[in-house]
Amino acid sequence: MAGQPLTLSLSLSLSLSLSLLISHKLCIGIANPEQPMATSSSYVLFLKSPRSPPSLTTPLSQNQSWFQSRMIKGFKPISTVLSVIKAQTNVRKEDIVIVGAGIAGLATALSLHRLGLRSLVLEQADSLRTSGTSLTLFKNGWRVLDAIGVGNDLRSQFLEIQGMVVKSEDGTEMRSFKFKDEDESQEVRAVERRILLETLANQLPQDAVQFSSKLASIERSENGEILLEFVNGTRLCAKVVIGCDGIRSPIAKWMGFSEPRYVGHCAFRGLGFYPEGQPYEPKVNYIYGRGLRAGYVPVSPTKVYWFICFNRPSPGPKISDQSVLKKQAKELVRNWPSELLSIIDLSPDDTIIRTPLVDRWLWPAISPSASDGKVVLVGDAWHPMTPNLGQGACCALEDAVVLARKLANAIKSEPASVESALRSYGSERWPRIFPLTIRANIVGSALQWENPVVCSVRNNVIIPKIVRLGPLLEHTNFECEPL
Repeated sequence: MAGQPLTLSLSLSLSLSLSLLISHKLCIGIANPEQPMATSSSYVLFLKSPRSPPSLTTPLSQNQSWFQSRMIKGFKPISTVLSVIKAQTNVRKEDIVIVGAGIAGLATALSLHRLGLRSLVLEQADSLRTSGTSLTLFKNGWRVLDAIGVGNDLRSQFLEIQGMVVKSEDGTEMRSFKFKDEDESQEVRAVERRILLETLANQLPQDAVQFSSKLASIERSENGEILLEFVNGTRLCAKVVIGCDGIRSPIAKWMGFSEPRYVGHCAFRGLGFYPEGQPYEPKVNYIYGRGLRAGYVPVSPTKVYWFICFNRPSPGPKISDQSVLKKQAKELVRNWPSELLSIIDLSPDDTIIRTPLVDRWLWPAISPSASDGKVVLVGDAWHPMTPNLGQGACCALEDAVVLARKLANAIKSEPASVESALRSYGSERWPRIFPLTIRANIVGSALQWENPVVCSVRNNVIIPKIVRLGPLLEHTNFECEPL
């Protein structure tokens, strides 16, 4: 009995010391003991797996002062404190985490890098996702690439497209345009996805991208930070999370967004290879049929990108055998102009893909905001759109520089305004993204008409006599100063 006061005193001292230690070391804080245990859900992520994460990169050393950990109120039982101490050694702190190393993710990381902010990019694949073919960038995309310092590196590798030609399925030319006649400042090039990603990634610090990091769960801690757990066991506590994880974004789902909607048609895409040089003029060539359309455009002196878009009531099963995809694509256009079939024949099987086209309409007052606390979406994760205007990648690039500027200004000037900066990004981008998504959908639907009478009017009246290219390119106007 005489030893009880000393034992009690030592226990209290130990509990107090451990609790004070936690208040300075843990990013999640410890819940008030008066709250029900169910409210301490933020611990689940920490205690779920005993594995230690692989070595990550060093956290940002500059601008660390913008984040201040909250002081802990109340104490937990000593057994819980000890459990949290053990678990926190397996959790890495990062300032800005970008999930996804596609165009949106790498462009956002590079934009932040140009502004002096470090970010960690986490990609679920074991390398850059260089599958896929080509994408078209208009002048708004090139202005962003210039702003982040990679425009000229890419220009030297790809042809500038001078105009476009529209044909019927029998090869008859219905209309032609020159881009410079409509807009002197217009710049159009088809760019290989692989080269674009590698160019962006090569401008980042060596340790900026971590692969084999597939997101398993995401939670918000009691102090507003974001807890991320990955399939490989890595666990991170991030101050800001930027979701660039594509059209099936787990982060968008966590934020309450609906799944993207299938629009009723699919697309084959491929890349024809001409080792001795391709023979085509630098023009976009479109061919319109009934419920079916195709196109091709020179990418470089030796490569030509092509696509076929066809109606289908459902996306259908995924086909992994790319030789089968080539046969299916050729069968769709077997009686169309011979140059299209030749390009498909000269496409290596591993360049051919088939994808369902989807989009998401961000209805005001119905759709969630682009940000939720310190989590924000960029590119397809937020606003997937059909490729009918060639603006998916361009808009992702625009998102990247707008978000980077707002986030950098907030962090450097007033740390408490980070969430406000993310909301401002969403408010600025929504009026541009929403109309473009709808317009792309409507254009695609019109070009996929099957009714023979409607198609005849389109081919003989609307395209040759009514359509003007200038108004269709107004959406490519975007001002972007160098970062």
